Amino acid sequence: MANALKIGVAGLGTVGASLVRILQTRANALTVACGRPIMVTAVSARDASKDRGILMEGIAWYADPVEMAKEADIDVFVELVGGAEGAAEQSVRAALVRGLHVVTANKALLSRHGVELAKLAEAKGCLLNYEAAVAGGIPVIKTLRESLTGNNFSRIYGIMNGTCNYILTRMEREGLSFADCLKEAQRLGYAEADQSFDIEGNDTAHKLSILTTLAFGCEISADQIYLEGITNISIEDIHAAADLGYRIKLLGVAQKTESGIEQRVHPTMVPLDSVIAQVDGVTNAVALESDILGELLMVGPGAGGNATASAVLGDITDIAKSRPGAQEVPVLGRPAHLLEPYRQAEMQSHEGGYFIRLTVQDRTGVFASIATKMAENAISLESIVQHSKQPAAPDRPQTIILVTHATMESAVRKAVGAIKGEGYLIGEPQVIRIERPKT
Repeated sequence: MANALKIGVAGLGTVGASLVRILQTRANALTVACGRPIMVTAVSARDASKDRGILMEGIAWYADPVEMAKEADIDVFVELVGGAEGAAEQSVRAALVRGLHVVTANKALLSRHGVELAKLAEAKGCLLNYEAAVAGGIPVIKTLRESLTGNNFSRIYGIMNGTCNYILTRMEREGLSFADCLKEAQRLGYAEADQSFDIEGNDTAHKLSILTTLAFGCEISADQIYLEGITNISIEDIHAAADLGYRIKLLGVAQKTESGIEQRVHPTMVPLDSVIAQVDGVTNAVALESDILGELLMVGPGAGGNATASAVLGDITDIAKSRPGAQEVPVLGRPAHLLEPYRQAEMQSHEGGYFIRLTVQDRTGVFASIATKMAENAISLESIVQHSKQPAAPDRPQTIILVTHATMESAVRKAVGAIKGEGYLIGEPQVIRIERPKT
């Protein structure tokens, strides 16, 4: 039997503690499956006195993860510290420079430094695995890096943030406000410490940028993603969507076009009878569209200690099963030095069009004015209806719902801007894209 694979774990939060516990309690089964023992020989965390329900006998303790990466008697450095800079970036870089394999769940780190770290890992002959960085327990990274090699991808989209999906699900099912649902998500531990990271779409954008690179063979570009969160989604939007046969989801979408690659994160209306509309709560879903396979939808837990630890464990066992001298899978699907420069495309027309909600003063000519502004921008309307539940009255605001056919983003924004200039609009208009996925 081969020598034991020695693991160092940086970060003993929910995921780190769960990972060490699994490695300890299932040591025999993992040895049989991998053909060699896997042993945790070093850990790093802030508080050495905290009881985490793991056995510390024979494990070296390091207060500084960078020191552990440089000095510990380990073969694999597991980074679960988090963050794009600081200790996470420094420790991963130190581990790779030293020639250690690295496993990380850090999407922020990879979206910022992924290409550079991939080049370093490949130069050193090290593995850099990161299944847990995107969609938790869903094996989408392995699927893109290995299983679907040879497929040409046209589009990737999905629900990649469990917090946002949880909030939108509860708003619909229980009629709760956005603020109330966010508080509950925080109480249950679904939301990040910085709640804006989830609800403003940044978390989804980091994950999408990694998937975009794997699918389209380009350099990671997290800063060139159209970004819109869910803070402006109201109960009125949820109800209007349901009345029209849709459900609102925060989607990350990347697609290849003739002019480049389009990446966007925003609330989206999807048909109630689509599979992705049925993905509720903290569950994630990622759809891949390719020329050979067609469309594949993967659904599973997107967060939580066990789901993330399971993905990290899978990366570790892959390393345990690998053998020196074997041809390794490139970190980002193709050798990092062969990644193409990212070329951003303009926002394309959307097959499903747009949902537009306007609150207006109830006066003669408003409907006609709105329709005219749309026509002046070459926007074809599928429907325009008054959606207010109260009867019309001269001093009572009215809600008008428009659904457009396929059109350009720029045209919609220009038309809405023209409507705002007419003086009858109350508050800000709501614009939500409609997607009609195959799944």
